[in-house]
Amino acid sequence: MLVILGYIVVCACVFGGFAYSGGHLGSLWQPVELVMIGGAALGAFFVGNTMKSVKATMQALPSVFKGSQYTKDMYMELMALQFDVLSKVRKEGLMSIEGDIEAPEASPLFSKYPAVLADHHIIEFMTDYLRLMVSGNMDAMQIENLMDNEIETHHHEGAIPAHCISKLGDGLPAFGIVAAVMGVVHTMESVGIPPAELGILIAKALVGTFLGILLAYAFVTPLASVLEQKLEESTKMFQCVKVTLLASLNGYAPALAVEFGRKVLYSTERPSFAELEEHIKKKK
Repeated sequence: MLVILGYIVVCACVFGGFAYSGGHLGSLWQPVELVMIGGAALGAFFVGNTMKSVKATMQALPSVFKGSQYTKDMYMELMALQFDVLSKVRKEGLMSIEGDIEAPEASPLFSKYPAVLADHHIIEFMTDYLRLMVSGNMDAMQIENLMDNEIETHHHEGAIPAHCISKLGDGLPAFGIVAAVMGVVHTMESVGIPPAELGILIAKALVGTFLGILLAYAFVTPLASVLEQKLEESTKMFQCVKVTLLASLNGYAPALAVEFGRKVLYSTERPSFAELEEHIKKKK
């Protein structure tokens, strides 16, 4: 929603200011320039990326127009789920959760938290390490190292769309110059026409540079920043699970292990100790 609002503000200020100063908005409508800039950018995007990167970028782009799913409620659901799992382990032993982690979608324990269950990445991460804990063949240091490597891999993979969009934005001003140069070439070919018509051709050529810069810095490059922020938010979910499970492995009670996870959250989404405790009680 903020992205759309930002686009509206940009258009209102840029085009509104141009019109207010006496400019004619119709002169900025140059579809040929848009085709040249957009087509060149799209072609370069395909040339400079693998099919895997292209697919990842296309899948990630719709998310920039949606609000963040990683809210305080989402984090409280995640920590309440972890508390329930670790409490069951503490009371009935590690083997008691084997059925839950093998089929979380059919587990009464996981089904209480549909928002978390819908995020298959975090569910897979959690159940994989719970499975390793059940096996009993790895110590806390080994699991922590493995978790760090997986989180790093997740972060690098998630950064691909932001990197691709950023590179695309970096190239748009240059493609705007290309369109402007094409317009100048056409103008020079028409140098014998009346000055009034020649001025129109020059204006059309300059619009190419304007569009390239505007599209780059007001429309495309900011999307890369949004994707990076969303990636950081998703990574925080993994860190919360990591810290909580490691605390449990080191012998802390479920309530304290969940408190470890709460402390790694951003202050803007982190629930207070009392809020989390109340939420866990309600889930019981």
